[in-house]
Amino acid sequence: MNRRFFLRTSSLAGVALSTWTLSSCTTESKDTPAALAVDPEQAAATPSFELSEATITDLQAKLQRGEYTARRLTELYLQRIEALDRNGPRLRAVIEVNPEALQLADALDQERKNGKVRGPLHGIPVLIKDNIDTADQLQTTAGALALAGHKAKQDAFIVQRLRAAGAVLLGKTNLSEWANFRSTRSTSGWSSRGGQTKNPYILDRTPSGSSSGSGVAVAANLCAVAIGTETDGSVVSPASCSGIVGIKPTVGLLSRAGIIPISATQDTAGPMARTVRDAALLLTALTGVDANDDVTRESAGKAAADYTVFLQTDGLQGKRLGVEKNHLKGNSDAIPLLQAALAELKAQGATIVEVELEKHIDPLGEAEYDVLLYEFKDGVNKYLSTAGAAVKTVADVMAFNLKNKAQAMPFFQQEILEAAEKTDGLSSPKYQAALKKSHGGARQALDAVLRDNRLDALVAITNSPAPCLDLINGDSWKGPGFSSPAAMAGYPHITVPMGQAHGLPVGLSFVGGAYQEGPLLTLAYAYEQASKKRTAPQFGAPFVG
Repeated sequence: MNRRFFLRTSSLAGVALSTWTLSSCTTESKDTPAALAVDPEQAAATPSFELSEATITDLQAKLQRGEYTARRLTELYLQRIEALDRNGPRLRAVIEVNPEALQLADALDQERKNGKVRGPLHGIPVLIKDNIDTADQLQTTAGALALAGHKAKQDAFIVQRLRAAGAVLLGKTNLSEWANFRSTRSTSGWSSRGGQTKNPYILDRTPSGSSSGSGVAVAANLCAVAIGTETDGSVVSPASCSGIVGIKPTVGLLSRAGIIPISATQDTAGPMARTVRDAALLLTALTGVDANDDVTRESAGKAAADYTVFLQTDGLQGKRLGVEKNHLKGNSDAIPLLQAALAELKAQGATIVEVELEKHIDPLGEAEYDVLLYEFKDGVNKYLSTAGAAVKTVADVMAFNLKNKAQAMPFFQQEILEAAEKTDGLSSPKYQAALKKSHGGARQALDAVLRDNRLDALVAITNSPAPCLDLINGDSWKGPGFSSPAAMAGYPHITVPMGQAHGLPVGLSFVGGAYQEGPLLTLAYAYEQASKKRTAPQFGAPFVG
């Protein structure tokens, strides 16, 4: 979940959130331009990495030439995790490494020796978010102590797809606990099981959430690519804050079976990568109709066999792109980056049209919030009832948290769980009305804007530069963000790095209609290749004013 969602709904929960709180940050001067300060000791302690910024294509070429084996790649990424995640800056992006990773790599190396290569992901180490089931020694906990020790009985469908593609499952990533659906005062990237994930660009800034660990792991080169999940902003927001590419697909393109849920109408997994090409390769591997997720049947005949065919450097030529007017106003440091991105889009042959979308889509978020409360209780109760975990219901989770309050709730409480528990089922007229307003209204508004303006896609600021981590008051964001329209509609959303403000990355969003991942990848790739805004993190110290 996107933290801005709860800023919109905080009044509903009766929680007063601070504005731009700085409790865990060095004070910034507003009179002196802030500069990124890299801690010399930290910089010296950060080891060089021979696989830094390596793409899947790079790694596959090295494997084919015999310069590396899958085992060696896996060893190098595990060493990187040890150096940066467990030591050094202690990013806490990886909640658990896979004890079977090297065995998996060895088996894939043997297949290669025998002449069998499954595809572009063969032997490539991948991390996945800790709300995705794996039938192995890894736990699936959504970062919650209430689920500590839980091991799934079978792989999630997308994990089956990942294994079939030949990827090495390196481990699981930390996340905002319960995918940021526990408290209106939560801090993105914190979980009671995994602790606080840090932003690798400036260590006291938020990594955003809820796929915090996946975003940070990719940005810091702890893996080749990773998988996150999103309900509203949980892939694209951490991707933006970590200076990487994130894809939130159409709901139904990827199966949700075996993923701890929030919302049946908004949940989806999605690729997180350092390049658009790598994200497209991972998306290709993950798609497929799943008998255990009825919504995926809608994707039959609509999913591409290979999403890399859409990657064209001249893909912006002749395209019409709508830009959200609200994102051109105000004093956010992201606005100059958007203006520069629009200039680049025009230089590449696109026509830019100003549009107003956000004001037509449940601007305060009440309907979306109600939908998620109802669907969370229904979905989590169903998941837990068959998972084999010690807790069987949302009520059990709440009771566990209260019994273990010092460990499970040291910084914030569980108001959202409490609100969800009070809902009265998906047949409720209140739920049905909220679903029509949120999900149906967002689809109508997006379809109308795209149709009436003859647009190929919408572009906007994914989110503003990352604010400070604040475990006392929770997240607070300033400036524009654009996760909710596509999230509520269930439509695809791709974010690509468009630069940095004071050393903090900001992403450019591309949003389109249902199952338009291919055309959006064309636009995103053309922009990426023309702009080249991805910059590796330097693990910066706090700002000094």
